Amino acid sequence: MLERKVKTVRALERGLDVLIEVQARRAVSLHELHQALKLPKATLLRMLLTLGRKGLVWQRLADGAYLPHLGAAARGTGSAVEHIAEIASPYMKALSTKVAWPSVLGVPRLDHMEILETNSPLFRLDSAILGPVGVKLSYIHTATGRAYLSACDEQEREAIIARLRPKDAAPGSEDDLRAILKETRERGYALREPLHPWPDRSKQLVLRDGRRSMAVAIMAAGAPIATINLTWPAKRGTDEMVMHRHLEALQQTAQAIGRAVASQSASAPIAGNAV
Repeated sequence: MLERKVKTVRALERGLDVLIEVQARRAVSLHELHQALKLPKATLLRMLLTLGRKGLVWQRLADGAYLPHLGAAARGTGSAVEHIAEIASPYMKALSTKVAWPSVLGVPRLDHMEILETNSPLFRLDSAILGPVGVKLSYIHTATGRAYLSACDEQEREAIIARLRPKDAAPGSEDDLRAILKETRERGYALREPLHPWPDRSKQLVLRDGRRSMAVAIMAAGAPIATINLTWPAKRGTDEMVMHRHLEALQQTAQAIGRAVASQSASAPIAGNAV
């Protein structure tokens, strides 16, 4: 029997090459794909758009990088927090059309919060550039950190406070921190104020950057998995004015992200939390 010669589909081969490259690098820019695959950027953009519509890749708002979609198997590994960013990204993009100021998505680590995503590049604001991905934020001195610390359960909160407590903590300073967290929990959102004396990371930046911020926890299955904030220059609006205009939209975004994470990740561990 003569073996039939069957031609391969070149366009499909190229699309698979793009997908394999994104999967191998975990996060890759359009320029890096262009250099690696020697394909025109316009061609790559069409392929990435197609792969995105098929749920195989997604584009991070923070830096425009392309990342592989995390399936259920991957979400059961240490990549679970990346899945939160993937789910949150379109909601944060939608938020940017409703609210005048940028946001970051933060997740808990042992002694800090870490930025996973930000919609800051969607705003042309030199006065409110946030990020980049990977920046470490204070639990104590940022609204992002306070929102998580006030929402987590007592055991986790005590473990975090123990890690942050300085050896020479001033008398009464821990009680002040607990009072701040209690007030935050009761009102349902966090602010940078009042200031706290513990010399945790981000304190000096918060004191001098001229910004204000509020944040809320993202809840899934009754527990916080991340927080989302809103940051603006202090000279452009008081806390009361910005909260009156935008707190509801921020809370609704957090709730929508939480519901999406819970529904898509019900069978997998979600967050690498702080305990």
